[in-house]
Amino acid sequence: MRLRNIPGAREAIAASEFVVPEGTMKDQKGHWDAVFGCTRPLYLEIGMGKGRFITEMAAGRPDANFIGIEKYSSVLIRALEKRQLRTDLTNLLFLRMEAEELTDVFAPGEVAGIYLNFSDPWPKDRHAKRRLPGREFLARYDQILSPDGRVEFKTDNRVLFEFALEEARLSGWRLDGCTYDLHHDEEMARGNIMTEYEERFSERGNPICKLIISRHILE
Repeated sequence: MRLRNIPGAREAIAASEFVVPEGTMKDQKGHWDAVFGCTRPLYLEIGMGKGRFITEMAAGRPDANFIGIEKYSSVLIRALEKRQLRTDLTNLLFLRMEAEELTDVFAPGEVAGIYLNFSDPWPKDRHAKRRLPGREFLARYDQILSPDGRVEFKTDNRVLFEFALEEARLSGWRLDGCTYDLHHDEEMARGNIMTEYEERFSERGNPICKLIISRHILE
């Protein structure tokens, strides 16, 4: 994906009170309750794009804390613009980081849930390790999720969705929910918040796939 450079994006991100400085992220490992100033379940969106989903989640769930993770400054700046309009929110922060660093930034059991929305499919086989619903990342999620933590993944890419289902099965995750047409699945669509991509793809008639997985079969 080729992104347009936005002049001043890095500087604005570095100066924002809503973005945890890159140099201190790893120092917060195991202490995110203190960063937010309260003890609440912590949810992550990895690859949050322009931030609509995570901002609306935070607005609708004042009982939880949310962190949006994005590695591209030119995308994160758009999420930051939305965040700056919501000064009423006290439960939303952003990180500019690579998803490979998750276990350096979050402690075992510190995260209640992870959202993956319209992740880059990385279609070439040699890039399979970069796919966020793949086994390498599932192993990272496994390390930071609480025992009952879940991963929710949405995409309009059927090939990537089938890959995600197979990777979860091979990695021993439990499938708690699955649909190949989210917007026509009454149960799975309940409370659904659309991302910018989701709205665009749905308008084109693309069915949206969604899965929910958890780490272990509960006793």
